[in-house]
Amino acid sequence: MSAPRRIVRRPFVEPVGNWPAHWPEVLRRVHATRGSDGRSAMPKLADLLPPSQLKGIDTAIALLAEAIARDARILVVGDFDCDGATACAVAVRGLRLLGARNVVHAVPNRIVHGYGLTPGLVAELVGLQPDLLVTVDHGIACHAGIAAAKALGWRVLVTDHHLPGPTLPPADAIVNPNQPGCTFPSKALAGVGVMFYLLLALRARLGVQAELASLLDLVAVGTVADMVPLDANNRALVGAGLRRLRAGQGCAGLNALIEVSGRRAATLSTTDIGFAIGPRINAAGRLEDMGIGIECLLNDDPRQVRELASVLHGINEERRALQTDMQDMAESSLDGFDTRFAACLFDPDWHPGVVGLVASKLKEKLHRPAVAFAPAEPDSDVLRGSARSIPGFHIRDALALVDARHPGLITRFGGHAMAAGMSLPRDAFPTFRDAFADVARERLSADMLTEELRSDGALAAHEFHIDTALALRDGGHWGQGYPEPLFDGEFEMLGFRVLKERHLKLELGLDGKRFNAIQFNGWNDDAPPSRVRIAYRIVPDDYRGGDAIQLVVAHREPASASVPA
Repeated sequence: MSAPRRIVRRPFVEPVGNWPAHWPEVLRRVHATRGSDGRSAMPKLADLLPPSQLKGIDTAIALLAEAIARDARILVVGDFDCDGATACAVAVRGLRLLGARNVVHAVPNRIVHGYGLTPGLVAELVGLQPDLLVTVDHGIACHAGIAAAKALGWRVLVTDHHLPGPTLPPADAIVNPNQPGCTFPSKALAGVGVMFYLLLALRARLGVQAELASLLDLVAVGTVADMVPLDANNRALVGAGLRRLRAGQGCAGLNALIEVSGRRAATLSTTDIGFAIGPRINAAGRLEDMGIGIECLLNDDPRQVRELASVLHGINEERRALQTDMQDMAESSLDGFDTRFAACLFDPDWHPGVVGLVASKLKEKLHRPAVAFAPAEPDSDVLRGSARSIPGFHIRDALALVDARHPGLITRFGGHAMAAGMSLPRDAFPTFRDAFADVARERLSADMLTEELRSDGALAAHEFHIDTALALRDGGHWGQGYPEPLFDGEFEMLGFRVLKERHLKLELGLDGKRFNAIQFNGWNDDAPPSRVRIAYRIVPDDYRGGDAIQLVVAHREPASASVPA
């Protein structure tokens, strides 16, 4: 089963405001349809929201300032994804820039400790003897772990961005734009963004000169990789970080990861971060120990970071092979389940570090909320699951409803509107699967179950040009909530061939011109018709070089299909 899809054109919005003179009309039009004017399309650091509206930030910086003043030991506890790793690196580097001399860090192991600050992890951290423990990208749901840390006499500062539960943990201070009563206008900060904001406020409190802008490369990578909405505030952070990376001013670890992934720093994009840099950092937390990833981001020795980046690259290759096997298993088992409203799968041989990727691919294939489970460790009676959702279906709220209807069924859960994680006993899986399907059935409409590809319309003949492709690539910080430009139109099918038994290489015709195109995973054993309507992105053809362009096909359907305006 594949999801029903349709192309829907975005309503035309007249570009207003003062725009850069060199921007083509198509770029202005794309930004305008996303709600931007000439100023907000590419926001600067000067446009950042002030930290003062973050609830709890005054208490938090008082804790940090006091710890720095008396040279107390500060322990930063990270998380095992890219946002958590970059947030940990930003915290350690930033606190040292602000005068802290006694900063150490730790990170949970996904398989050994599970998510966040658990009592078991706290027990292992006793030997570090911290005075102040700072969580980054987690903590808002870690009641038991924080209580265990407090029982040892440690002070605890939580920095997080995940949605809280009914009660807040017993921390000394909490900084989270999504906690009740926080008036910070942007709720989209990633964990690394929250930590960066805390450092900005701390610098102002201490009155010291510290170049915190040097951390923005890490902020950009963590923000993009965590797929939080790129609102204007996040685009300002990402844009500043990208400028540093493109200028070769990134930290040694990120520069090495760019190199090992085969990307060029000078033309690095948010797409490169999302598909090349982020996955290599994430791979460490999925299969090995995120400590490797954090060390790569904290180490400044060029030789050592190249070795660490190479290790991360190798782990990522292992992850890709494992993911392919698990994905094939998942898709082959779909026929045995009702996936009209949701997909919920478990396999005893799956790896808990990769189930999130499997859920994501299932969600993309089916356009249904998807949950994938694996044993927390081999032969464990505890399952760890990852969920991914579609627009309009709040996945964490759905889990909360399942939890309310079946108290005790889910051991723990947390997350966002579009992604969440959970644990439950193995024998509870059938009950959870049915309960989750019931919630999906109640809350999903037929329209929500049809994927809409939002098109920016058709390109004019003169816009099929390398200048257009470069302007669209470099003229926006595209990502979650601020999508990359997508166009649609009818083309003649002049020829095609199949690559690696999965991808379609196409030769398309329009108004007497020929265009090279590719549709990844587009081969379905049926030859394309002589005329097609496609939704596509226009990109520079790096393989051919020069002025060559390529159309990347996101969707293909018969040319007779209508496109809703």
